[in-house]
Amino acid sequence: MLALSVDQVALLIVTGTAAGAINAAVGSGSLLTYPALLSIGIPPVIANGTNTVGVVPGAVSGAWVYRGYLRERHLDFRRWLVAISIGSLVGTMLVVVFPAKVFAAIVPWLILAACVSILVQPLILKWAKSSKHSERALTPAIGGVGIYAGYFGAALGIALLAVLGSLEGGDVHRSNAMKNALAVAANGVSGAVFILAGKVLIIPALIIGVSAMVGGLVGGGLAKRMPPAVLKAIILAVGLYAVVLSFSRV
Repeated sequence: MLALSVDQVALLIVTGTAAGAINAAVGSGSLLTYPALLSIGIPPVIANGTNTVGVVPGAVSGAWVYRGYLRERHLDFRRWLVAISIGSLVGTMLVVVFPAKVFAAIVPWLILAACVSILVQPLILKWAKSSKHSERALTPAIGGVGIYAGYFGAALGIALLAVLGSLEGGDVHRSNAMKNALAVAANGVSGAVFILAGKVLIIPALIIGVSAMVGGLVGGGLAKRMPPAVLKAIILAVGLYAVVLSFSRV
């Protein structure tokens, strides 16, 4: 069992709260919590499983805040929930089945890709709103995002918004509501598999979970009001720190 110091608990509380707020607003909160778990000495695969379980309560609270926007598109939404759940199961099994060194080697590059996606996020969302991709193509696309989420879900919210951005005439609140609910499904399935596979440290996951729930309920609005450049700079700085930390573990 991992013994946590007061400083380590404080770090997990702060990063968990911030991650819950950022995930509710847009996504990429795992770029805060994952490196925090690595920095206290947790191996990459265990850190990933612990982080996935930890962010579920924050995703739930974020989805609850936006629940009023989910009263339409019931049939489509149920299909998307199934697609992202299946994708997440596949992605998680890839982590569980393959050796830990494979995950440790791939994840730094995924974090780099997440950092790049944050930099070009305005262009991604602009393209998504203006494109006319068929809604039939959304289901397999969401399933593909689910595979990524199950393997390593940093920037999951950004990926989902890119897929959903052309819906509802570009209504960002409806897209964000669907994004939060789909993230609950993806992280919930993945988290359950990680728990069954013994890839989760319960105490750190609980600390992040409670903090992320608070962040998701009350912090989403604060994250939205923060100047985008400041929020983006913070996430990118932590993301780059996670890249360096991850490469040092390979």
